[in-house]
Amino acid sequence: MNSPMWTPSEESVERSHMTAFRREANIRYRLELSDYKQLFQWSINNPERFWGLMWDFGGVIAEKPASSVLDKSDHMINVNWFVGARLNFARNLLRFNDDSDAIIFTDETGFRRTITYSKLRKSVGRLQHALHSLGVRSGDRIAGYLPNLPETIIAMLATASIGAIWSSCSSEFGVQGALDRFSQIEPKVLFGADGYYYEGKKFDSRARIAQISANLTSVEKIVLIPYVEPDDQTALSEFMGKELAGKFTYWEDFVGTEETPELVFESLPFNHPLYIMFSSGTTGKPKSIVHGAGGTLIQHLKEHLLHTDLKRGDRFFYYTTCGWMMWNWLVSGLATGATLILYEGSPTYPNPGALFDLAEKENINILGTSARYISAVEKTGIKPIETNQLTELRMILSTGSPLLPDNFDYIYRDVKSDVCLSSISGGTDIISCFALGNPSSSVYRGELQTRGLGMDVQVLDDTGKSLNIGKGELSCLSPFPSAPVGFWNDEDNTKYKKAYYDRFPDIWSHGDWAEITKSDGIIIYGRSDATLNPGGVRIGAAEIYREVEWFEEIIESIVVSQLFDNQERIVLFVKLKDGLSITEELKTSIRKRLRKNATHHHVPEKIISVPDIPRTISGKIVEIAVRNVVNGNKVKNLSSLANPEALDYFRNLPDLKYS
Repeated sequence: MNSPMWTPSEESVERSHMTAFRREANIRYRLELSDYKQLFQWSINNPERFWGLMWDFGGVIAEKPASSVLDKSDHMINVNWFVGARLNFARNLLRFNDDSDAIIFTDETGFRRTITYSKLRKSVGRLQHALHSLGVRSGDRIAGYLPNLPETIIAMLATASIGAIWSSCSSEFGVQGALDRFSQIEPKVLFGADGYYYEGKKFDSRARIAQISANLTSVEKIVLIPYVEPDDQTALSEFMGKELAGKFTYWEDFVGTEETPELVFESLPFNHPLYIMFSSGTTGKPKSIVHGAGGTLIQHLKEHLLHTDLKRGDRFFYYTTCGWMMWNWLVSGLATGATLILYEGSPTYPNPGALFDLAEKENINILGTSARYISAVEKTGIKPIETNQLTELRMILSTGSPLLPDNFDYIYRDVKSDVCLSSISGGTDIISCFALGNPSSSVYRGELQTRGLGMDVQVLDDTGKSLNIGKGELSCLSPFPSAPVGFWNDEDNTKYKKAYYDRFPDIWSHGDWAEITKSDGIIIYGRSDATLNPGGVRIGAAEIYREVEWFEEIIESIVVSQLFDNQERIVLFVKLKDGLSITEELKTSIRKRLRKNATHHHVPEKIISVPDIPRTISGKIVEIAVRNVVNGNKVKNLSSLANPEALDYFRNLPDLKYS
């Protein structure tokens, strides 16, 4: 076992939520749990007792208590948690109603705005009244095409207070990317902002919102938030046209400024739909994953209170867009009474260390970012330990991709020596984490600290046998509350079962290639499927194909990730019409289209022409086989390919040996 890079002080362990929870378990159930390892084992052996205690420890507010914590079934997908309980997600996040800071918003222009808990509650109340007046009811879908603004949180909370279902994607998405998601769920209201900032540039979103709205016939109201141009109330017809004019309104006109009736929280079942999240869209349109209010709430309370040691008044920050589940995770911090720090813009503008400058300025206690950001900052040579006063920073969270051992060295050498560095991993699928931090235990180089309490996470071999040593499929063997309540428009759960239970019956297979270490931590080596992951942003290949194959010159394409300089980069291979060759003009056009209709994360670093693309006997192109060749790895099961000789076109390409 490696020596720990960081160990908490006895004082911090003593006053941690984790220690308090373990002692409460000992008292209530007459146990003698002495450390985390014993607590973890007890939590997975006794799920009813563990989650029941978590309900009380987290102070879940419910209008009706549960008759039982867990109603087991013949399959994980059919279990019921907290049977009979009725609650409201928004009520739990708005339990505080005072003048302490709930949200501090800032962006790359330096603009700053503060919202107290009492003001937040009033703002949610006004918007709830407006939505009620529009006829929004429980079960309706509300969509947000938005930057990371306070209004985004207000809109989500107002939606949840009614029992409607919230779904969002960031303003970076192109029109088609947004429609691929929202067209599946038929939202009644669409919230948007006039634009956003990124790397010192201002982007206008109004035309995109108009196009999205025009293709969503279910939308009855379009609510625009003036953000980048607050004084420019440009005539609607310039962007919306006559057909949409009657549906359009500005935020302040919609919510009003007058006092409205007291905020009312709809009492709902534990599994009532709260969010519709979207998969990356690897093989087609993104899957619409429905998450329940109760499961999301209790899981986030566990992760925030126990695994992050988040306390009332802490300054809590995660760099995220509202199209990533870390936005949903961050917002749940309101339930602990923390102050959320929202940031809109590039994390490296106006300088690579912008997030560390923000941490100093706002006295951030918990700072979350991506492994890609940490690696990029390290390569610039900056040393926040010399340039920033990070005295209040006690935890750094990283996710999106595995945090490499060298990145651990950088944090402890050049950022802060006394900090809990927690690489965490989970995803949109569970709106939470399988592997998490633990501020009351040590940090080991290159390892995620621990498996989450109550999550029976194991690494399995190809036969489904648990591995004590070696790499395998990261899986969860027992039910957990934040599993999806289903997929949208998937009444018989066919898509749901295929997504997570196709590999091992009645065992959640997460699709990560991982290993449990001797220190009981986890190392994740990447996705075990073909999902692209540049900079920690999961991207489905189909999202790229849709735009690339629009070009007449291109017959078909295949996109993979290449490990280059310790980071994933996107490499796009295209098969052109006979007689054509790849030109710089075509490459530029491809990149421009992807940046416009998807995001800048979708833009490949390399575009290479090949004469043929390998495919299976059934006709499917094989990203994993090509990825293995490009990265110098062995390709398994060549007999499944209709044209295995085509793999030779991808071997030892000079263009992939240099940056």
